[in-house]
Amino acid sequence: MSALRQSAATVFPDTAEIPGNVHGALEEMNVPCYAVDRHGIIRWINSAAHQLVGDIRGRQQSSVVVPEQARAAKESFLRKMMGTEQSTDATVVVVEPGGKRVQVQISAVPLREGGRIVGVFGVVTHRASEAAPNAHPHLTPRQNDVLRLLVDGLANADIAERLGLSAKTVEHHVSAILAALEAPSRLAAVQIARERGMPAVSEA
Repeated sequence: MSALRQSAATVFPDTAEIPGNVHGALEEMNVPCYAVDRHGIIRWINSAAHQLVGDIRGRQQSSVVVPEQARAAKESFLRKMMGTEQSTDATVVVVEPGGKRVQVQISAVPLREGGRIVGVFGVVTHRASEAAPNAHPHLTPRQNDVLRLLVDGLANADIAERLGLSAKTVEHHVSAILAALEAPSRLAAVQIARERGMPAVSEA
């Protein structure tokens, strides 16, 4: 039995009673799926994922997203491996084999085996039809994450919960965003983001 099957059976004991080849069904799904080992190496992808980003097996999971999101991807992976993050629903930008940036929505959870977390399993739940916008060059990756959530209309407390940060840290990020964009208010910062084509997370 493959590690993917073993992990699935551990997380969902009832899968042992499901007739048929669940692993084969995942391979044939039109929804991109992937599995990452405990070292952050992508070990398995299905055909739909291969069509989206090419053969990325053997690469670090953080290398699949654009550079400005790599750190956030690593941090999210580490939180799952430590058991402090049970699931992730996030908007990320990946790069197609031809170099085109594509914005996708992913959902990922830890893989467990024998009570231990052995990796991460994820699916791409939505793919934007238009090319992904570039991050704002004057902001850090985390500040860009905060700005996208500001565009979504979230308050600091909601942003803190979404990103796993303290409210004080989010407050500092918002202040830094306003200074970097020379925006007098949150509304003005959102307008600047909109002018750059940055969508709200809910629109991704």
